[in-house]
Amino acid sequence: MNRAYKLLAGLLLAALLAGCGGDIAPGQGEASDSGYEPESTAQAVTEEVRVFSEAVGTVRARTDIRVEAQITARVLEVNVTPGTDVGKGDTLVVLDARAAESRLEQARQRLESARSGRRQAQRTVAAAQAAFNKAKSTYERMKKLRSEQVITEEEVEQAETAYLQARAELNRAQAATEGASADVEQAEKAVQEAEISLDYTTITAQEAGEVAKRFVDPGDLAFPGKQLLTLQTGGSLRMEAQVREGLIGRLQLGQRVPVVVEALKPQERLEGIVEEIEPLADPTTRSFVVKASVPERPGLYPGMFGRLLVPMDMRAAVMIPEEAVTRVGQLETVMIRTPDGWQRVHVRTGEQRDGLVEVLSGLEGGETVGIGGPGA
Repeated sequence: MNRAYKLLAGLLLAALLAGCGGDIAPGQGEASDSGYEPESTAQAVTEEVRVFSEAVGTVRARTDIRVEAQITARVLEVNVTPGTDVGKGDTLVVLDARAAESRLEQARQRLESARSGRRQAQRTVAAAQAAFNKAKSTYERMKKLRSEQVITEEEVEQAETAYLQARAELNRAQAATEGASADVEQAEKAVQEAEISLDYTTITAQEAGEVAKRFVDPGDLAFPGKQLLTLQTGGSLRMEAQVREGLIGRLQLGQRVPVVVEALKPQERLEGIVEEIEPLADPTTRSFVVKASVPERPGLYPGMFGRLLVPMDMRAAVMIPEEAVTRVGQLETVMIRTPDGWQRVHVRTGEQRDGLVEVLSGLEGGETVGIGGPGA
């Protein structure tokens, strides 16, 4: 019977005993295997490791932009789908522009009419100004002649009357010109508003980003305030976690903290940087929202579940290379060197880090463990 068969038989026996209530405690060893020769060896070392408390959270985009309609119109085209990368200025949605074009044409016609009316009023002012200047000159000359007893008082009064009428006509013409200018200003604003409304029929990306959600299709009715798309910008993601009030004092802005996203590689830790700590706790959960930026990774998307690890105190841990552990089902074993040769020991492992795994029970530290080799 070869060593592999003996190993399999031993593990099956252990599993049978476990099913019958005879659990194998970590640290309990099997018979020594004098024929085992490891490919290499390593030392089980005891080192200080940081303890972390987990705060569950969600991966979110740094900036979510709601792309909304500004006018009421039918949707003609939707040029993007969720996952589409867009650049600043790219066309996202096209609305029916016929109504906006008609309003713009009407506004331009009203503007031209108002400008024509202002030009006519300006010509009237010029004529009234000339008549006023002539009447004023005549009146002043008649007053002088009257002082010299050349003309009668009646002639002076007639000149004064003509002067006052000319001044009144000039005032009316100037007032009409001011009104015509106000009409032009209003017409110009109407044209600007119509041009803006026409521009709103072509909805473009204000920032570069990625389309996250799409809410409309061609033929739908868009109206002011209706969300058409969600655009994610900013080029990075954040973990938003709920940190209970007893731990919030252990975090500060700019602090680097580990972040774990279950959908990525098991046990992979991302390095997050605390960017925001909301100053108000949720009165229901007694927790604070903490936002930490995380680096981009393939397969990392907004909405994924994750955990932010809050650093606690240090503790001693036994660490060995991950490849020194043999796993069959839920059983974990390690080959250790004893005075009588190599012996298989049952262990229970914890977190993995940088190619090492923590041994929670089964080893005390200082043991020599075997890596690889036949029968391992």
